[in-house]
Amino acid sequence: MPHPSIASPTNAPAAPSTHAALRGRALRISAWLSFLAQTIIIGTGGAVRLTGSGLGCSEWPLCTPESLVPIYADQGIHGLIEFGNRVMTGVVGIIALAVLLLVLARVGGRGLVFSALRFAASGIVAAGIVFGLVSLFSLPATPFAMAALLVTVIAAMVRSVRLSSERRDLVVLAWIVLVGVVAQALVGGITVLTGLNPFIVGFHYVSSLLLVCVTAAFLVRLYAAVGPRVSAVPTWFAILSHVTGLALAVTILFGVLTTGSGPHSGDADVFRHGFDATILAHVHSWPGYILAALVAALTISAWALRLEPRKWLLVLVLAIVVQVGVGIWQAREGLPPLLVGIHMVLASLSAATYTVVVLHLKKPVAARD
Repeated sequence: MPHPSIASPTNAPAAPSTHAALRGRALRISAWLSFLAQTIIIGTGGAVRLTGSGLGCSEWPLCTPESLVPIYADQGIHGLIEFGNRVMTGVVGIIALAVLLLVLARVGGRGLVFSALRFAASGIVAAGIVFGLVSLFSLPATPFAMAALLVTVIAAMVRSVRLSSERRDLVVLAWIVLVGVVAQALVGGITVLTGLNPFIVGFHYVSSLLLVCVTAAFLVRLYAAVGPRVSAVPTWFAILSHVTGLALAVTILFGVLTTGSGPHSGDADVFRHGFDATILAHVHSWPGYILAALVAALTISAWALRLEPRKWLLVLVLAIVVQVGVGIWQAREGLPPLLVGIHMVLASLSAATYTVVVLHLKKPVAARD
């Protein structure tokens, strides 16, 4: 392909490269909206839990056995909060689908788009068939139907990635987000059907947090130069960065267990999993302080050596400092719902920022010093 700056014999400008086309305005806006929506849904999901609205809608996907939407006279504000979070799931899914179709259109043209849409149609048909068959046995049919849809979406992802010859990184990341949204809808339904089982609730949150990280990774790769990449940091720095990631994961894990043992169960009649929240709060703080020390060491080293991820490490430092401050504040105030919700959202943003840091441990060959 000729260089974009070289005009054709007719003096018409050459067609932009695939990479330049991929950074079109529609895709950039959709990608940012996807990241924001995945972050917002953690906030709305937290609101469901922290206001005791987890069973505001007693059924799924219907809100009540007789109605898709909540009836304020019966469910009150709790039904509205729970149903609002369900609506947000639909918004997240639509945006994820838009990002995927834009990527497929720019990478593989109409062929990849139509292939994905055919799979979507077949998935809906398969879900309908499964729903009808399971209903014959008087079992909850919707989870089985959603599982069938999820299997179809995964099959579509595999086929689409195999057919993609360019920018498979963006194709894979876009598909992961869509698959994750469908899986989250399934897990959310199971959460309701199991009466807010605390372990499923915790898994639901962690999955949402991971999707925030994936959408952040998509943004990084969307704006990054294409081509082979080489290490941009010393080996010891890369190892320490991954150790920091382990500390972050452990901190989040104990944070989920701590919240799951605290007073915010999602409904007044739901019992938690029996761990001592006071002890877990202290245990949760230990890896948190280790994480803060590791990030401080990475940041100082990165700026001293002028390494690639140094600016994003500053963002991570700020996120963790605020997160620690909110964590201490909420513990001293007796876990007020608003502070717990902020803490949950900040955890996802900290994880997303760490993801960006890791993706800056390498740089394109052309950018090599």
